[in-house]
Amino acid sequence: MNKIGFIGLGIMGKPMARNLLKAGYQLIVYDINTDAIEELVKDGAKEGKSSADVASQSEVIITMLPNSPDVKEVVLGSNGIIDGIKPGSVVVDMSSIAPSTSREVAEKLLRKGVIMLDAPVSGGEPKAIEGKLAIMVGGPEETFNKVKDILGAMGASVKLVGDIGSGNVTKLANQIIVALNIAAIGEAMVLVTKAGVNPEKVYQAIRGGLAGSTALDAKMPMILDGNFKPGFRIELHIKDLMNALDTAKELDVPDILTSKVLEIMQSLKADGKAQDDHGGIIQYYEKSAKVKVRKKS
Repeated sequence: MNKIGFIGLGIMGKPMARNLLKAGYQLIVYDINTDAIEELVKDGAKEGKSSADVASQSEVIITMLPNSPDVKEVVLGSNGIIDGIKPGSVVVDMSSIAPSTSREVAEKLLRKGVIMLDAPVSGGEPKAIEGKLAIMVGGPEETFNKVKDILGAMGASVKLVGDIGSGNVTKLANQIIVALNIAAIGEAMVLVTKAGVNPEKVYQAIRGGLAGSTALDAKMPMILDGNFKPGFRIELHIKDLMNALDTAKELDVPDILTSKVLEIMQSLKADGKAQDDHGGIIQYYEKSAKVKVRKKS
């Protein structure tokens, strides 16, 4: 399966597509942003004229889109993937969406003889550029095995976790844990700063113990520099947590901590920080405590 369609060339999709080109795959790309298409064409991709056109020329079609409505529109809408796709093809949706939407879209594609996998990712833009994303996949094992090498060109970890929808359930769990972890970092580091202790020294002291985490090592250096340039925007994490809350309600699962962190993120959005990196959650605590957690000069 060397002919791959790629739809959605945003902050994550563009570097993911580039890594497929580097791995030697033939790529047909489409996005509503024509500048993004032109960039990929310069890198060796072929331009698709629409989602349906991409699907008609591809054996595997990858989508990387903002949210559930976008996936439904691109796959099932007018001139969408479903209008051009051939039976026996595979759709791999790598967007982070509601698990119920993954199952709905997959069911409609199956009527056309097409298997869909949901394969959301974790790692943000830096890992997308490096080709070291964590990819969580839901769908049939036989189909997963057909595309595993393709996914491996974009990710360092590619794991099948269950049936269709399971990938996005796993991503929701990931996003809850990441959000709560970053919020805990913010709360703790504002506390130590307000207490007059050097936050950089506290970070170095705790990072090797049980409080250490990938989130701590990824976000603390940025926080100490006051750098909230997005690798993963607060507004996108809000979307993921809203999907998590919707799923929790469907399943009658408590969502106490997730709800609180979502409130914090929405407060930051109201303060004009929706485009900041989610490490910027600490700004909520800094504002309340009237301190800044930064390197000591």
